[in-house]
Amino acid sequence: MEALYLIIVLILFFLAFTDLIVGVANDAVNFLNSAVGAKAASFKLILAIAAVGIIVGCTFSSGMMEVARKGIFHPELFYFSEIMLLFLAVMVTDIILLDTFNTLGFPTSTTVSIVFELLGAAVAFSVIKYYTQPGDIGISEYINAENAIAIISGILLSVVIAFSVGVVIQYLTRIIFSFSYEKTPTYFKSIWGGVAIAAITYFLLVKGVKGTSFMTDDLKDLVKENGTLIICVSFVGWVIVLQVIMMLFKKFDIMKFIVLLGTFTLAMAFAGNDLVNFIGVPLAGYNAYQLYESSGQASNELMMVGLAGQVPTPTIILLLAGVVMTVTLWTSQKAKSVLKTSLDLGRQQQQGAERFTSYKISRLIVRFFSRMAKWVDEILPVGAKQFLHRQFDEKPFISKQIDLGVEAPNFDMVRAGTTLVVASILIALGTSFKLPLSTTYVTFMVFMGTSLADGAWGRESAVYRVSGVLSVIGGWFFTAFSAFLVAFVIASLFHFGGVFAIVIILLIAAFFLYRTHKFVRRQIKEKQAFESSLEEGFLNREKVLEISTRTLNKYLRSFIKVIGRAIDGLANEDLNKLTQASKKFKPIYRESSMLRGIANSSLDKIGEDELDAGHFYILALEYVHEIANNVDQILKPITNYVDNNHKPFLPVQIDELNLIHGHLKEMLEATINVHKNNDQEAAVALLHKMDEFVSVIRTTRKKQIKRIKNGEIGTRNSLLYLSLLGELRNVGWYSSRIVKAYLELVDGTIEPDGRSEDLLR
Repeated sequence: MEALYLIIVLILFFLAFTDLIVGVANDAVNFLNSAVGAKAASFKLILAIAAVGIIVGCTFSSGMMEVARKGIFHPELFYFSEIMLLFLAVMVTDIILLDTFNTLGFPTSTTVSIVFELLGAAVAFSVIKYYTQPGDIGISEYINAENAIAIISGILLSVVIAFSVGVVIQYLTRIIFSFSYEKTPTYFKSIWGGVAIAAITYFLLVKGVKGTSFMTDDLKDLVKENGTLIICVSFVGWVIVLQVIMMLFKKFDIMKFIVLLGTFTLAMAFAGNDLVNFIGVPLAGYNAYQLYESSGQASNELMMVGLAGQVPTPTIILLLAGVVMTVTLWTSQKAKSVLKTSLDLGRQQQQGAERFTSYKISRLIVRFFSRMAKWVDEILPVGAKQFLHRQFDEKPFISKQIDLGVEAPNFDMVRAGTTLVVASILIALGTSFKLPLSTTYVTFMVFMGTSLADGAWGRESAVYRVSGVLSVIGGWFFTAFSAFLVAFVIASLFHFGGVFAIVIILLIAAFFLYRTHKFVRRQIKEKQAFESSLEEGFLNREKVLEISTRTLNKYLRSFIKVIGRAIDGLANEDLNKLTQASKKFKPIYRESSMLRGIANSSLDKIGEDELDAGHFYILALEYVHEIANNVDQILKPITNYVDNNHKPFLPVQIDELNLIHGHLKEMLEATINVHKNNDQEAAVALLHKMDEFVSVIRTTRKKQIKRIKNGEIGTRNSLLYLSLLGELRNVGWYSSRIVKAYLELVDGTIEPDGRSEDLLR
């Protein structure tokens, strides 16, 4: 049996290595967002600063490891054999859940996951022990309820506290600096910098010192006893140093310095707080194995009393974990891809696509606070309103964005610095009290709070940003519930199934991870290819036509294939073919939806003398998405019809659909060629062909009506067929609108007559 437990320890460390890579790839963007979004420095320099912060922060996390050993349950009440299976269940669950959530794009947290996995597995073994080993101990006594509640409450409260503190601090900071912070007197900047750096010093040194693995107890006591002196000296010293630097070097940007220092600090706090999520359980398993090996007792007789005491974590292990996290940070393409998407959460611009949809509750919240803001505005004195209006006037920042073009930051240094400093202080505070706060949620909520205070949540985006906050909170509850339940089930299977269950579940988990890894890699490649294809420089008429040609060639040809497969699947009642067509169409549909937001956000790349090109660009992408909607309304009803095993379509109906599809295919290919060859004559001819296409639709509809009257077909057949005719007609109509928009762009030509459009009505 000793060999089995050694294998389990090795598996735990392998899972820890995998967990480190997965966790950093998703969580590291939390401390990169602000610096990258504000363009504080080059991307490589920002990464280097964050990497150093991670390495240093890992050495501060020694005390946090106690959470995995005894923070959720009382290890002294469990046997070694039970503890090892408990830890293995936790790590297997953690890998599976994090990978699943990342694949599905659910908001999740490594901290929430590990806490509730430990709780779920511990409850499972507590229930088993209670019913199989009757005694005086109740189920609840196995759980460290007081500490567990404190940890869970800390995570939950961190969401509210982080958002509230972010709003208040950013509001006060913006009142001081406005959006023209360059014009703010230097003594204000030096005082603000002194406060920020002194606060960081206090929480990371004075409060966080007790978690370090390299400091002696005497040095820790010295630092703690002189905390007030350290904070005062730090504040005064930094104010003087910053003021002198600004006097000597006029171009010194104190905000940029604060942002880069904040990046280091937040990376440090992240590593100090989150490292336990990745290696805490394997280290606890290793500690348990050491106690077992030295005890000479049987695995089912040795109680884990040794885990209840202080078990120091070797600094070398913490540093090795930091190295793995740092290498992952530099090499992970997934981290870079997530970073690009997550910057949209707090961008100052309100145009473009939002990550979240609007919910009814978010609309009610926004409406309530809009009325409250209006009421406050009415009671404020005129002078106060004018002062606040000046301080929150975004015009200087917007003007700077226009001048910088594609190099423009998403938000300014003031907000970036506030976000980093507030988030790092809150996380460091939680770490100092050994509360495993969710760095993901703290950073996210601070980011959202500073965005709200900064006016980024305008009427164009407020409901979507509120929906995002609610989604994250909902994701927290979903993560907690699923982590508890899955860990409970797997722990129970390990106990009753023994070695056989362990092998089977590990094999299933490995296969699952392999499949999802391939799926995620494919998704990332598709997304990167899609985004890179849209990364254009300054747009003019020629560039717009080039982009439109490429877009139409990709999407219209895809639509032709999907419609053809849908009709074939209907003709042969081939559900598998229709299902495969739906899977292939989903990413195309998602991308077409994203195109509209990208088109609007790209308008600032179009010159004042190229407004017609911008108009065409928006129309073309809008029509492509409308065609995608039509194709979706063709594919879904056909799939449902076949899936419900309704009567097959008549051969003559299939022939009619194929005839219409042939006409449609010819029209869509002609639309592509018009743009590709810049052929205006072909465009005019294509518009005239719409009459022929409409005539075919009308004739086919009349034939269907005749079949209805003769009782040749049923109601479901008729409803689907007439619906398909309408959607196919709309596909042709939108393709003609693309051609008409093209003619209006190239020479102002308007469709010679409106007959086809009138017929379509």
